[in-house]
Amino acid sequence: MKQFAIIGLDSFGIWVLEELLAVDAEVLIVDKSEEIVSQYKNQVHAAYVADAIKEETVRKIIPADIDAAIIDLGDRTEVSILVANYLKKMGVRRIVAKAETDEHGEILRLVGATNVVFPNREAAKRIMPPLLSDAMFSYMPISERLVLAELRFPERFSGQSLVEADIRAKHGLNVVAIRPGGAGEFIFVSPEYRISTEDTFLVAGSNEDMARFGEWSESAARSSGLFRRFFRRPAAPGPGDSAS
Repeated sequence: MKQFAIIGLDSFGIWVLEELLAVDAEVLIVDKSEEIVSQYKNQVHAAYVADAIKEETVRKIIPADIDAAIIDLGDRTEVSILVANYLKKMGVRRIVAKAETDEHGEILRLVGATNVVFPNREAAKRIMPPLLSDAMFSYMPISERLVLAELRFPERFSGQSLVEADIRAKHGLNVVAIRPGGAGEFIFVSPEYRISTEDTFLVAGSNEDMARFGEWSESAARSSGLFRRFFRRPAAPGPGDSAS
C-alpha cells in the first residue's frame, strides 16, 4: 500500500486528500489548525497538529521513505520553500508542491520539489477552451503537446464515415471514442461509423491542432484569433514542472 503525506490542508491539499481517501492508500496529514485536522483525523492513517516551519518537526513526523509528500501551505510561500528543502534533505523521493507564482514555483524546484503545480492556472486552462468554442465541452491538458477534448464535429462532416473524414491526416487529431447522439457512455466504434452532428467525440491532439479545428465555431471566429492565442505553445517547462 502506498503512503502519502500531506503537509498543509489548504484547498489544494484538501482536494488531494479527498481523492486519496477514495483509493487504497495510507495518508498522513499535518496542519497547524486543530480544527481542520480534527475533520479528517478519523479517516487517515495519522494526523498531526503542528507547524512545519521547524525542520526537526518535519523530520519527526514525516517518514523519509514515504512514497510522496504533498505541500500546500496556502500563502505561506516561505514556509513551503523551507519544507520542500527539508524533505529533499531527508531523501523523500517525490515532493509535490503547490506554487502561488512563477517565482515561487522556480524556487520550489531549486530547493527540491520534484513536481510543482499551479492549480488556479491549470483550472483556467481547462475551462477557457470550452468557453471560447461553441462545440467543445471539456478540455484536459495531458502534457505540453498533448490534450484531450470532448467536442462535436461541424455540419460538413455529417454523414461521412470516420475513414472518409480522415480527421487524423487532415487535422492532426485522433478520435479516441464516441458518445453517439451525445448521450450515454463513450464507446469505441469502427472506422465505418458515420458521423452525426449530435455525436460527442473524445479527441486527442496537440494544442495547435485542437485550436485550428475548434475555430469553426461562431464564438471562436468572433474572438478574432483569441482561441489560437490562448493555445499558443508555452515556453518549455523547467525540470520537475508539472504538465499543464
